[in-house]
Amino acid sequence: MLNPLPDLRLIAALGLVGVLVGSFIATAVVRWGTGRPIVIGRSRCDDCARVLAPVELIPLISAIISRFRCRTCKAPIDALHWQIEATACLVGVFAGMATPGITAIAGAIFGWQLLALGALDARHFILPNLLTTALAITGLAASLSSAGIGPSDSIAGGLVGFLSLWLVKHGYRRLRGRDGLGGGDPKLFGGIGCWLGWQALPHILLGASLIGLVMAVAVLRDEQEPLSSRRLPFGACLALAGFTVWLAYQIAGA
Repeated sequence: MLNPLPDLRLIAALGLVGVLVGSFIATAVVRWGTGRPIVIGRSRCDDCARVLAPVELIPLISAIISRFRCRTCKAPIDALHWQIEATACLVGVFAGMATPGITAIAGAIFGWQLLALGALDARHFILPNLLTTALAITGLAASLSSAGIGPSDSIAGGLVGFLSLWLVKHGYRRLRGRDGLGGGDPKLFGGIGCWLGWQALPHILLGASLIGLVMAVAVLRDEQEPLSSRRLPFGACLALAGFTVWLAYQIAGA
C-alpha cells in the first residue's frame, strides 16, 4: 500500500535532488554526439554560446523567469531541459511517497537512471553500454541491502531479461532479415531485471509493449510514411514501464 506516513523531508529532498540530477541528465542528452563537454566547462547558450550567469543555472526556475528563452539572443531554450528536470523531480517525489527510507532513495536512483536511458533513446536512439551496465550493477548492489529484492532474484532477473530480448532480437533478424530491436534493448531489460527480479519482467514487457503501441498509433496519425520504415525508441518504453512497475509494486506492498 502507499506509504501511510510519508516523510515530507525525504520527499522534499528527493524532489530537490531530482531537479539537480535532471539538469545534468538534460545537458548530457542535449549535448550527446555534439562533441561539447558534459561534465567540465562552463554552461552556455546552445545558440549564441554566451556563458550563462549563476542565476541562469538554477533548474526549472531560471527557465520560467527567462520565459524559456536566452536573455541575449532570445532563442528558445530546448524544451528537453525543463521537461527532464521536472520529470526527475517527480521521480524523486513519487519514490518518497511510495515507500520510506533507503528503499525510496534506491527507487529514485533507479528512476533517474531509467530517465537518462529513456531520454537518450527517445532523442538519439542509443542506449550506452556504460549506462546499461551501471543500471545492472546498481541493481545488484541494491539486492545486497534491505532496499533490494535479494541477490538470487536479481541475478535471475538480469539473465532472464537480457536473454529473452536477445533471443527476440536475433530471431526477428533471422526471420525478417533486418533488425527489429536495438542492441541496447536486451541490456536495458536485463538491467531492469536486476532491480525488480525475473517475476516482474512479464509486467514490464506488457507495459512497454502497450506504450510502444500507443506511440506507433501516434506516428501513424502524424506521418504519411509506413510504420515499417520508422524507428521507435522501445528502450524509452521499457524505461517508463520499468519505473511504473516499481512504483506499483511499492504501493501494492509486493
